[in-house]
Amino acid sequence: MKIEIRAQDLLSYEGDALIVNLFEGVERPGGSTGAVDRALGGSITAAIRRREFTGKLHERLLLHTVGQLLVARVLVIGLGKQEEFTLDRVRSASAEAMRHLRGVGAKTVGSIVHGAGIGGLDADQAACAVTEGALLGLYRFDKYKKPDDNGKKVVRTLTLLERDKARVATMKKGVRRGRILAEAVSFARDLVNEPANTLTPSELAVRAKKMASGCGLSIKILERADMKKLGMGALLGVAQGSQEPPKLIEVSYKGRKGKGTGPRLGLVGKGVTFDSGGISIKPSEGMEAMKGDMAGGAAVLAAIKGIAELKLPVDVTVLVPATENLPSGTAQHPGDIVKAMNGKTIEVINTDAEGRLILADALCYACERGLTHLVDVATLTGACIIALGSVRTGAFTNNPELMRQVKQASEAACEKIWELPMDDEYGEQIKSDCADMKNIGGKKAGPITGAKLLANFVGKTPWVHLDIAGTAQAEKDSGYQVKGATGAMVRTLICLAMGFGGVVKS
Repeated sequence: MKIEIRAQDLLSYEGDALIVNLFEGVERPGGSTGAVDRALGGSITAAIRRREFTGKLHERLLLHTVGQLLVARVLVIGLGKQEEFTLDRVRSASAEAMRHLRGVGAKTVGSIVHGAGIGGLDADQAACAVTEGALLGLYRFDKYKKPDDNGKKVVRTLTLLERDKARVATMKKGVRRGRILAEAVSFARDLVNEPANTLTPSELAVRAKKMASGCGLSIKILERADMKKLGMGALLGVAQGSQEPPKLIEVSYKGRKGKGTGPRLGLVGKGVTFDSGGISIKPSEGMEAMKGDMAGGAAVLAAIKGIAELKLPVDVTVLVPATENLPSGTAQHPGDIVKAMNGKTIEVINTDAEGRLILADALCYACERGLTHLVDVATLTGACIIALGSVRTGAFTNNPELMRQVKQASEAACEKIWELPMDDEYGEQIKSDCADMKNIGGKKAGPITGAKLLANFVGKTPWVHLDIAGTAQAEKDSGYQVKGATGAMVRTLICLAMGFGGVVKS
């Protein structure tokens, strides 16, 4: 979809539809919405008076102009209470409005920039958020569906209308940034939504290569023989049950351009392209969703794509250990002991706790590569869904300062996280009688014991673990999240890189 900024009065816009907004409780619209109301003979005010529209968040009022304006329809989108108004509500309202208009067949849409007027938000930020919301709200994954006889409904152009010519230049910057962020998230969503018979570890590597080539990034793919040479017994143990060869995908971005030394941010993502549980096989109900067990890997690949396109002044390396976890005659058994790259041994109590095994070797490799700060992203534990639901991502750390930076980034991206404890006592649960540790610690504190295992493979390197098991998928359309893969933590990681590069998200 084309998104443009135009210095133009709303009433002179010609197209299929026009979007305006209203805060909850407003009885007589003002500003741009008021101007549209007057042009329509007070139709919006009349709807408010009849309680057909109250301005609650996401509430919609669609009006047919009947020749009173140069557009066929006007959509009024509710912004909720003004005192609760945020940039995230701009994204959300933009998404809901655009999805509604696509549903009624609008192809060319004009819109006010929500929040840039009476909302009091910075024009650049507001334009960025409207763009993100529009693109993410219109996202759909339908490449395997037969088109309807009447063709697919598509919004072709969104024109953001701004009367103040002096603000257009800065809004254009916001639109550009918003498109990069939204397209990065959509890239992750596409990967996660792909079926596992298409997106094998090899195909994930192919798509990473294509992405890297398009963004000017360097890429290296480690094969099974390379992993054996490096002593990655934990990753290889998981991979041995599948006929598909494992891959360790390494993508690097050099944003500092030789400007002295600085932090080297490492982003590590779990890349299990299908997780049956292995010999400790999962229940059949819902197993089809396990094609998305590589959402962490998708998130970090998408993040470096956005980082490169924004040309952020920071060095970043992404690592994705990619494999399938399947039962077979060669599969890993419960009771096996594997040795990770750093020499530590792990007793495999449950083969369905495989994500921490492949991440163990990837984190070791990240430390060997000299990365100074690490963030891993993984659909690691079902227990995290029990603890936090689908609202917040679980967060764990060995370094309060890095956690502070990640929290700051998540707030800027409006992606909620919640820090869980890492007390030493939790480590007792993963002590093994015959190895350095075991891969599960029982029913209690499952997300924490998973993180405690990972902590054994980062040494003293500052590290944050993000468990996205609950946030990687959405069960229904709501705001800019659509049913299916969410692209969780992509925007947070990009905002983190902005912070490392000294760039203020504006």
